[in-house]
Amino acid sequence: MRQFFIITFAFLTISSFGQDKYNYVHFNKLTELTGTEYVIASMENRSKIETKNKYLLFINTENGQTTQIDFPKDASIYKVEQIKIDNLGINKVVVIAKTVNLDGNKSIDWNDPSQIIILSTNGKEKTQLTEDKFFVRTWTINKKSGTIVVTGYYDTNNNGKYDKEDKNEILIYDLKTLELKSKI
Repeated sequence: MRQFFIITFAFLTISSFGQDKYNYVHFNKLTELTGTEYVIASMENRSKIETKNKYLLFINTENGQTTQIDFPKDASIYKVEQIKIDNLGINKVVVIAKTVNLDGNKSIDWNDPSQIIILSTNGKEKTQLTEDKFFVRTWTINKKSGTIVVTGYYDTNNNGKYDKEDKNEILIYDLKTLELKSKI
């Protein structure tokens, strides 16, 4: 009986360690942040079967220090873009991503809303501009006023579809204070 336990534990140890060789780190994109010493790396840790986690890594190219911004493992990061308006003192990173499983099914998918997330250029500050239940359609930056204008809708009847009952809105956020200025 003792030999059986020794063989079983040895097999479990070898098999669990053997699975680790199939974990991969994928660098999806590198983005230089103009006017700063930072570069952003979009990364995923994957196994043979699933994505373990997703994150943005802010790399200080002068001293090698990093700051990691984590996202859910089934999140979709669509766009990472620097917004730099020198005359207004605005230098931020805009991230468009699906990070919330609003419909409550197994994972975040194409039926879930996209959010707009604003990050500082060093990755230390993170602010989600749009609410979890707001479905972002389009957005643009007005460089004269320093605002981001977002169009989308709220799924007011919670059916997961865009229909007549849903409330369309245009949201205007101040990029300096990251607060909602108005709803149209």
